[in-house]
Amino acid sequence: MNFSPEIITLGIVWYLAFLFSTVCHEGAHALVAKWGGDLTAFHGGQVSLNPIPHIRRSPFGLVVVPLISYAWGGWMIGWASAPYDPEWQQRYPRRAAWMALAGPATNFILMLLAAIAIRVGIAVHWLHAPESVTFSHIAELANGTTNLATTFLSILFVLNLLLGTFNLLPVPPMDGSTGITVFMSPRTALRFINWSRNGQFALLGLVAAWYGFGYIFWPIFTFAVHLLYFSV
Repeated sequence: MNFSPEIITLGIVWYLAFLFSTVCHEGAHALVAKWGGDLTAFHGGQVSLNPIPHIRRSPFGLVVVPLISYAWGGWMIGWASAPYDPEWQQRYPRRAAWMALAGPATNFILMLLAAIAIRVGIAVHWLHAPESVTFSHIAELANGTTNLATTFLSILFVLNLLLGTFNLLPVPPMDGSTGITVFMSPRTALRFINWSRNGQFALLGLVAAWYGFGYIFWPIFTFAVHLLYFSV
């Protein structure tokens, strides 16, 4: 990548959106766990929007990989985690399920807030609706071909839609594999949780999520963007 001042500025905008979205996701996990009686993440400082405790726990996923992925391909990927007590999950599988769902739910809330901000900006003529709704248009917004505010909101919208959808996949180790147990009886939930903890299943789940996610995400993305720009 040519590290021009524009590319560096765009990278800062990307990183702020990525860091904010990821910290909100993990902070939501930690907060709901605290509400459910597990203080593990609370004592680790994760019940906070302060990024420092989250970076200390996952420096590679929150700093190194995002910067490398941006330099390599112009997009940011990464990860973080909030600790929890496995024994607490065994005692309260339903509470653990709500904890797991809190992260993706937060991403969808951020996506909706970004969408509202975009619609308000269009209504007051601070932003302009595109002439057509295509992925290339969103990609242009997210790659800095307009003002930084529009770019930030576009990144926030797309990134949180992606994070929320990806983490809801019902395969280990995604949040959805625990969240789905909210629909099960406690006994069935415990059986499923103990079964899915097998490391081989986690690896298979990651491979399946990586290769199958595009088939799931693009129809959702297309629908969401057309809904956002319903007048176009």
